[in-house]
Amino acid sequence: MNVLVIGSGGREHALAWKLKQSPRVGKLYCAPGNAGCAEVAECVAADVKDVSGLADLAQKLKADLTVVGPELPLVLGVADEFARRGLKLLGPTKAAAELEGSKVFAKQFMQRHRIPTADFQACALPSDAYSALCAVEWPVVIKADGLAAGKGVHIADEPDDATAIIEALMEKGELGAAGDRVVIEEYLEGEELSFIVLTDGKTILPFAPTQDHKRAFDNDQGPNTGGMGAYSDDYIADATLRQDILTQIVEPAIAGLAADGRPYQGFLYFGLMLTAAGPKLLEFNCRMGDPECQPLLLRLESDLAEALEKTAAGQLAGTELKWSADPSVCVVLASGGYPGSYQTGKPITGIDAAGQLDGVEVFHAGTRPAEGGLATAGGRVLGVTARGADLQAAIERCYQAVEKIQFEGRHFRHDIGARGLKKLAARS
Repeated sequence: MNVLVIGSGGREHALAWKLKQSPRVGKLYCAPGNAGCAEVAECVAADVKDVSGLADLAQKLKADLTVVGPELPLVLGVADEFARRGLKLLGPTKAAAELEGSKVFAKQFMQRHRIPTADFQACALPSDAYSALCAVEWPVVIKADGLAAGKGVHIADEPDDATAIIEALMEKGELGAAGDRVVIEEYLEGEELSFIVLTDGKTILPFAPTQDHKRAFDNDQGPNTGGMGAYSDDYIADATLRQDILTQIVEPAIAGLAADGRPYQGFLYFGLMLTAAGPKLLEFNCRMGDPECQPLLLRLESDLAEALEKTAAGQLAGTELKWSADPSVCVVLASGGYPGSYQTGKPITGIDAAGQLDGVEVFHAGTRPAEGGLATAGGRVLGVTARGADLQAAIERCYQAVEKIQFEGRHFRHDIGARGLKKLAARS
């Protein structure tokens, strides 16, 4: 079959890389893709905000299945446009994707369907937000309502911090319309977990557990980013915890969407906090995580194309996913200054040398062809990903590969997976 992958980041390169391995896939396209995607697929120009244009492209390419990577086209209704034309697409409708498109909607949905989450207050006016701060316990979490590329969540330790955040979001409009409303939320103590499932609205297929590292600097310091790295290891969540998450959070969410007339199909990401009182849901994403996708697909031994095709057709029942027992790690190499302002066009060296290491794949995010090779073209540039016999081996292999890649201003975290090592040490 012909498969079209929409998007241009590390997640889309990883999806294309894995789909390319399937004997079911004939022609593989990425729109618009990146320099890494071009190594495994044919890249075609596209505007991910133009849902009609994306459907036109799928028809032109005779795509039997379109896989949507980023959230924006889903929130804009690309699945609805494809369905109107009788085109097969993996991803939720506009109504279902509101789970990610609006933090206010998502929190009210959790509350309505009794899904464990932090206490919150939704605020539509700056005055409402300032008043809400008078009754909170510190620290507090402030979230922009709309899409903000992973940069809409802030933790305020004291009133002055919170006031400055609300002023920036709601009065100065630093995130545009995304900050017109905010959620002020109870700060939860615990360890974060990314729990991703594939569902056709009836059958739920959990992926292996992963843990993202959102802060820009080591030891979870600095501003939130779209993700500075992730690792996947079965020890992140044992069978009992996974079952608790499924029965208390995942299944009620899928059933709640159906009951609300918003049946869900595609990847659904549950950002969780593992608290002393049990797992609580922080947020939904209506697509595969990035960078979680990269270490997950390095561990996946099943045919991804088959699973996605069955999901889009509503025929996921009876499907199982097979996973390697080997843990995997992804370290993001970012441009200097990210997630703030940064320069692009910096020549990149060493990608081939890194990729030649056993068990290593280098997934492109913000790259572009340049004279004599490749250059940086975004905030998150590469996702260096490695698998190993144990977590320590995977981490060492990943950072060995990282050191082979150079570009001016290169920035990365040195502690991806460190929490997992501490957890393993505590068990022994």
